[in-house]
Amino acid sequence: MHRTRSLVTGLLPLIPGAAPERLAVWLVKGYVQNSSARAPLAALNIRQYSAAPPPPSQAAAEPFLNGSSSVYVEEMYNSWLQDPKSVHASWDSFFRNASAGAAPGQAYQAPPSLAVPGRHEIPITALVPQMSMSGVSTGLPIDEKMIDDHLAVQAIIRSYQIRGHFGAFLDPIQIEGPKDLNERLKRETHLGKFLPEAEEKDMDRIFKLPATTYIGKPDERALPLREILSRLEAAYCRHIGVEFMFINSLEQCNWIRKRFETPGAMSLDAEGKRLLLARVTRAAGFEAFLARKWTSEKRFGLEGCEMLIPAMKTIIDKSSELGVESIIMGMPHRGRLNVLANVCRKPLEQIFAQFAGLEAADDGSGDVKYHLGTYIERLNRVTNKNIRLAVVANPSHLEAVDTIVQGKTRAEQFYKGDSEGKKTMSILLHGDAAFSGQGIVYETFTLSDLPDYTTRGTIHIVANNQIGFTTDPRHSRSSPYCTDVARVVNAPIFHVNADDPEAVMHVCKVAAEWRATFHKDVVVDLVSYRRGGHNEIDEPMFTQPLMYSKIRKMKSVMEKYSAKLIEEGTVTKEEVDDVRNKYEKICEEAYVKAQKETQIRYKDWLDSPWSGFFEGKNPLKMGNTGVIEETLKHIGKRFSSTPPNAAEFVVHKGIERILRARMEMVETRTVDWALGEAMAFGSLLKEGIHVRLSGQDVERGTFSHRHHVLHHQTSDKSTYKPLCNLYPDQAPYTVCNSSLSEFGVLGFELGYSMTNPNALVCWEAQFGDFFNTAQCIIDQFIASGQSKWVRQSGIVLLLPHGMEGMGPEHSSARPERFLHACSEDPETFPAETEEFAIRQLHDTNMIVANCSTPANYFHILRRQIAMPFRKPLIIFTPKSLLRHPEAKSSFDDMVETTGFKRVIPEAGIAASQPEAVRKVIFCSGKIYYELKKAREDRGLDSAVAITRIEQICPFPFDLIRDEINKYPNAELKWAQEEHKNMGVWSFVQPRFHTAMQGSSERRLSYVGRGVSASPATGSKRQHLKEAAQLLEDAFAGFPKEFSEKKQYEEEEEEE
Repeated sequence: MHRTRSLVTGLLPLIPGAAPERLAVWLVKGYVQNSSARAPLAALNIRQYSAAPPPPSQAAAEPFLNGSSSVYVEEMYNSWLQDPKSVHASWDSFFRNASAGAAPGQAYQAPPSLAVPGRHEIPITALVPQMSMSGVSTGLPIDEKMIDDHLAVQAIIRSYQIRGHFGAFLDPIQIEGPKDLNERLKRETHLGKFLPEAEEKDMDRIFKLPATTYIGKPDERALPLREILSRLEAAYCRHIGVEFMFINSLEQCNWIRKRFETPGAMSLDAEGKRLLLARVTRAAGFEAFLARKWTSEKRFGLEGCEMLIPAMKTIIDKSSELGVESIIMGMPHRGRLNVLANVCRKPLEQIFAQFAGLEAADDGSGDVKYHLGTYIERLNRVTNKNIRLAVVANPSHLEAVDTIVQGKTRAEQFYKGDSEGKKTMSILLHGDAAFSGQGIVYETFTLSDLPDYTTRGTIHIVANNQIGFTTDPRHSRSSPYCTDVARVVNAPIFHVNADDPEAVMHVCKVAAEWRATFHKDVVVDLVSYRRGGHNEIDEPMFTQPLMYSKIRKMKSVMEKYSAKLIEEGTVTKEEVDDVRNKYEKICEEAYVKAQKETQIRYKDWLDSPWSGFFEGKNPLKMGNTGVIEETLKHIGKRFSSTPPNAAEFVVHKGIERILRARMEMVETRTVDWALGEAMAFGSLLKEGIHVRLSGQDVERGTFSHRHHVLHHQTSDKSTYKPLCNLYPDQAPYTVCNSSLSEFGVLGFELGYSMTNPNALVCWEAQFGDFFNTAQCIIDQFIASGQSKWVRQSGIVLLLPHGMEGMGPEHSSARPERFLHACSEDPETFPAETEEFAIRQLHDTNMIVANCSTPANYFHILRRQIAMPFRKPLIIFTPKSLLRHPEAKSSFDDMVETTGFKRVIPEAGIAASQPEAVRKVIFCSGKIYYELKKAREDRGLDSAVAITRIEQICPFPFDLIRDEINKYPNAELKWAQEEHKNMGVWSFVQPRFHTAMQGSSERRLSYVGRGVSASPATGSKRQHLKEAAQLLEDAFAGFPKEFSEKKQYEEEEEEE
């Protein structure tokens, strides 16, 4: 005990408040009893440990109170007094803590583990070394403030990742000044929010880096706060703003963090900088050359956003390196000529010739130069691989081309077997105002991950001029960024200042890698400006004076970047001048060649060439549309059968009844509408023709008639597609329900049809009149695409049509809209030759038909492939006729020797006695069956002939003339169920006149509903009243004795 007293006597002066003469009291009361943990001194069990062991949980277990360890404690203490390093670190820690005033039970520090720190673990001494230097051992427990500070630093890191883009210097014009940006950044991410009491000295405190950041180098697990902030600002708050933390995949978020946070990730070597300078120089040089040669010509130049060209080339280079062989691009008019010249490398003389106003060597209307597309296959000099580039032609309707590009891309992937999208990809270019303003952009994004529409990732590039024509962003969108629509599909968004070429290059490389890695969409927002007005003759100072006063003082990106590289010694001024002069010379030589051109050729601008399709074919020879009966039976039986494993595949009872009814029809050699369609599809599949049917609810059919996909009734996602199982070597059949979109999906299917002419691509509207939300695709692409861009398409539009009391929106498919867009002269009777019918098809821009029999529907679908060219086909399909007992056809109308009937003439009693016919009623579609029944009810079979026009455009002038001449004494009527100002009346009336060769003796008169603003009434009663009146008017003019005579003749026949 004496030795213990001596030891403690030496320690007590170091401990505040301890009384030397009260050793025992201090031991028991001062250190033990006052300890909230009731823990003794840390010099315990010393006989068993060379280092101080952890304290026991009970004060009663204190062993040195009996004096057995006093000698050892005294020796350790004396040694420590002379040299702290002479004792074990744990005793050194204990004595330091005790002498520094550690509370009872708090002086002990457990020995450090000898194990290697795990991932994201570091010794505590690395974080708070100042505690040791200040004389307080790190063995002291870390207080709440220290924990809060570490959590605050982690919050700061996350805040930079989430909101750092708000503080990035993205705007090259700096409309919002740096001071404003800094203030916003401080509010969102900086110390003031998360470390409100931080002082300058705290900037040098070291904090552990969390697992969710990559700002540390491989050997750095902790950094001073100052360095942490510096690296975060470098990653997120300079010229790149990254939006990605809304993505719900940790793997994808970490992937992006690594690409932007890793120190040195954005560095570019000298060779890369020289290549970048050359590309910027070419982009700027092209615009300067056009501006000099054609000062007042509209070309929608790229000045202010020249970095678009190097950006696209970088994406193409990186994608090519990663295995992509074909890239399909869609873009607006701004910058298109520069893209064609410097990205696709379209011969410059062909571009310059477009400015000369030369006559065209081909047929068609052509289009302005900044709407044209192209297809180029060339060597990529960076990767030394061949690359195919296509720019799809488009109208001024911004963003309308988006889903067309997607459909064309999907088709290429399909035909190449590129199910993962590794060989073919798409790039879409956008303007900032259109990207946020046009709804088709959202429709495009919603298709991006649908199984039958995905293209496995698209790279979107926004040429962000920060203005839409004359409208400021604050008046053109409600979102902070023009790119916010992309967030709906978790697409990362990379905003970048387009006046920082190296930042642009880094972002584009990351975008290409993202697409190749995750096969998802990504957006690159090139924040730039428009040096001129909306076009070259527009004055922007009228509406944006402050903005353009700044722009006119700014140097171009080429000037800025070349000066930067000269200053850092990467290039010399002579080298910069040499690159510029060489490209100037190339342009001058091409200009000289262009002046020698005498014609322009639209075919030079074709974006979807069909190699070998037209070669060796007679352009006026039609293939057969009939098929052998054995094929019809085989397809019919397969289509009408349950799955081969029917014992396990549970089919709905209602479907079983439908299949049995189909099988009965096959056995009796008849078909209804659904069976006729299936036989058309199936026979084409047998011939190796891919068939694709897309639209809302097409798998079942809006009216539950098709059932191309059978669903297992007790097993989710288990389906059977009969038409995919007809023959072992058949072509693939795709039937897919689409998103609830017309504009986007119709555009997609149009693009799909452009890729391969040997495919039948059909789009069906849920109801016919719903097509009008896709009117832009019909007007700008389907109706006029061949005339403007020499681009053919065989797409088929199936539009359910018929006035059946379902109200204004579910009745008419508005045939008048399509017929008004047909390019047929109503006053010209085509020259009559053996090829009359097919020449009409060749010369028209699209085909419009309203079939009344399944057989004719069968033939017209097959005719789309049998033609030696391609034309869009618009079919007004029935609703009630799908199950009408008379709307059926025999196999006899579908076998080898049969074909499509443009006109179906009267085949009854009236046809055998044409001179006795008093009235000929011409009609089209469903109304025929109603007229036929009304004629029978009135006993007018011999007095009235009814002729159906199945193909409305091209108009069957020859057959109509023959029908009119066949009934010389008959009154001519046109009957339709649509209102007079709708339907086909205004289309057929002048053509009937031409078919009659201008005869004034006979005229065609109208029977039907009167004019109306609405396509149909919403009242069922009114509908029935109108339908009855139509039939009354159609058969008006016959005296009562006609019907009485008919009745008398029938009674005599019965007797």
